Amino acid sequence: MQTSDRPIPAKESNFLAQNPHLGELAAGERSGFDPDSPPNPKLIDSCVHCGFCLSTCPSYRVLGKETDSPRGRIYLMDAINEGTAQLDRTTAQHFDTCLGCLACVTTCPSGVKYDQLISATRPQVERNVPRSLPEQALRTLIFQIFPYPDRLKLLMPFLLLYQQSGLQTLVRSTGLLKKWLPNLAAMEEILPRLSWDTLSRDFPETIPAQGTQRYRVGMILGCVQRALFSGVNAATLRALTANGCEVVIPPSQGCCSALPAHQGQTNQAQAIARQMIDAFADTNVDYIIINAAGCGHTLKEYGHILQDDPQYRDRAAAFVEKVRDIHEFFAEVGWIAPLQPIAPEPVTLVYHDACHLLHGQKISAPPRDLLRQIPGVTLREPIDSQLCCGSAGIYNLLQPEIADELGELKVQNLTNTGADAIASPNPGCSLQIQKHLGLQDKTVPVLHPIELLDRAMRGEAWPKGDR
Repeated sequence: MQTSDRPIPAKESNFLAQNPHLGELAAGERSGFDPDSPPNPKLIDSCVHCGFCLSTCPSYRVLGKETDSPRGRIYLMDAINEGTAQLDRTTAQHFDTCLGCLACVTTCPSGVKYDQLISATRPQVERNVPRSLPEQALRTLIFQIFPYPDRLKLLMPFLLLYQQSGLQTLVRSTGLLKKWLPNLAAMEEILPRLSWDTLSRDFPETIPAQGTQRYRVGMILGCVQRALFSGVNAATLRALTANGCEVVIPPSQGCCSALPAHQGQTNQAQAIARQMIDAFADTNVDYIIINAAGCGHTLKEYGHILQDDPQYRDRAAAFVEKVRDIHEFFAEVGWIAPLQPIAPEPVTLVYHDACHLLHGQKISAPPRDLLRQIPGVTLREPIDSQLCCGSAGIYNLLQPEIADELGELKVQNLTNTGADAIASPNPGCSLQIQKHLGLQDKTVPVLHPIELLDRAMRGEAWPKGDR
């Protein structure tokens, strides 16, 4: 890719003049992107720089810098592509501040595919921009543990002991972890209360439908969901079988590949995606069900992740055709199990829109419609409902200061509705919301919509202390 001789457009020239720290390539140097799938210039050129994305971009809301907005990042991509700026630690930090929430994609009146642009840029950053030793250590820890359920499972007893021994209370009281290792502190702060019951929960490979079988479905357990929210998986399983589904849970399934895919770890994401496809290859299921928003979005991107793999390209497309978010599935086939009130008196809920469900999968109404089927439930809407909570996969571990501002605002908006409980369809969001509820001394319970439906289905009373 040779350096272009094109004149620099006025807008881009002004942008670079206002941001001299971005630097410029020396004469004769090649584009700052390597030739392996750089951001598509045609997609870059589709942005008319109208600025509609600015008000919906969480990083711009917090930082207030053009370079940390979708429009600014597209300017940067164009400048790097054309050789008028470098891809280095200075420019990479502006791509790193992107949460990947995709709110700009929903908002853009020109239909700019920013999701494709940022997903092409992140691998470029990972290949070409050296990280500091602390950054490398943190990312190695995350990518070598979180996407591997068996490794997470081995870690859980030590975390439980850390909590029950009182060591967690001591560590938090000193404040030293947050002062010296803020990223590790951010990881520690989102850890929910663990119990031996949740750690030891396993599921059989095949579970028959209750009553007449309507469908045979596969169920994905996830990584964080499996380790920290196994109750959500149990509720999902009960909901599926009660609604006439035989459920298959292949034991060889692993991670969905969301974490590495969102951070430009291309090879790891592809390997994990292949494993997932192989796990469901001979199950003969009608649908493949996922109950975590971020995982669902990535599962539906397998066709893109494996587009250059001749052995898996068609298999990935066939796999994607069967993937359904749990709410999407019930909207499609119908919920038939009877529902009872979950409390003697009316219950008010507020639903949190997970970004990769709302913006990534365009699913908004189905979770709300399902919750409204519960007798005695009223649903309220928070202000700024489409603004990211700051979790964004592992963003709250890599960029804790920005994430904390967003988490604080999100919890304020959710609790200002006066709701008795918060319904959250994604484990990362739930962890982030629970953290900031605790920091604000608020005790509103956070439950997955399927957990609430499961309680209504079983006639389970609202637990003491939950309201």
